[in-house]
Amino acid sequence: MKVVIDRMTCVSCGSCWEACPGLFEQDPDDSFSRIIEKYRINGNIAEGTPTDDLSSCAQEAADLCPVQIISIQE
Repeated sequence: MKVVIDRMTCVSCGSCWEACPGLFEQDPDDSFSRIIEKYRINGNIAEGTPTDDLSSCAQEAADLCPVQIISIQE
């Protein structure tokens, strides 16, 4: 599973980091969502590969996002 955040259209609502705090966090520099460092792909704050135990909450976060900027790729 690969998770991608379109940070350019993030509205900083917090639904993703509330639904899946093990994978998402608020970036203190711009307040937008980002992937927690240990799950990032090549250091990219907008792309990550969660562990199996985080996959269901990652999907929940994508489903809850009011602007639908989180995509899940299998």
